Amino acid sequence: MSFILEIRDLRAAVGDKEILKGVNLNIGPGQVHAIMGPNGSGKSTLSNIILGHPKYRILSGDILFKGQSILSMPTDERARLGIFLSFQYPTALPGVSIGNFLKSILKAHRGKEIPVREFKSELKSAMSLLEVPDSFIARYVNDGFSGGEKKRAEILQMSLLKPTLAILDETDSGLDIDALRIVSEGIMANRSSERSVLLITHYQRMLNYVIPDFVHVFADGRILETGGKELSLKLEEKGYDWILEREGVK
Repeated sequence: MSFILEIRDLRAAVGDKEILKGVNLNIGPGQVHAIMGPNGSGKSTLSNIILGHPKYRILSGDILFKGQSILSMPTDERARLGIFLSFQYPTALPGVSIGNFLKSILKAHRGKEIPVREFKSELKSAMSLLEVPDSFIARYVNDGFSGGEKKRAEILQMSLLKPTLAILDETDSGLDIDALRIVSEGIMANRSSERSVLLITHYQRMLNYVIPDFVHVFADGRILETGGKELSLKLEEKGYDWILEREGVK
């Protein structure tokens, strides 16, 4: 199989502190991978490093996207290749309407102006899927948004960009039951045989909607266990201690 994403023995640090300690992960076309693990284990660090956050220093290893190393690429180039990151805490952009923001990112992504009729058609379809009211697009990006509204705005962006790899960092945090269902349905509607998802979550509940092909337990800066959906159910019941103790992680 040719992989969408290959992470090879990746080690990374912030300052003098090593955060990632040899991460290996392969994601194939159309696959959904879920990463679960305790707080502070390095899950969000991994997502930020894939997108090239300058805060982190690569010590060794490599990240390949469609067979090409992306370590030397800036964040915007990685995004144009088809990598998308939904942030755990999205930034507010007062003064920038969602409608203008979405049109701007589509133009940047596609490298050309989007005809108004085409843009409105795509936007209307994505908004309908996420049950977003028309008034939503006139509001400023994430300014005064609830947790659920922020997450819908992120998935709305993903729906329009149609990335080859969507990395979703704790998209379920701050969502009530209805919002969780709607956002999850939006994620699943963007699945295809060519597009893959890397979902970082603390809770099994989202995996009832976004069914993973693989579940990985991440702790101490590395993947300690890999399984299917049944692994997430076991973690919900028993927690992480049985894996941490087995691996000698304190």
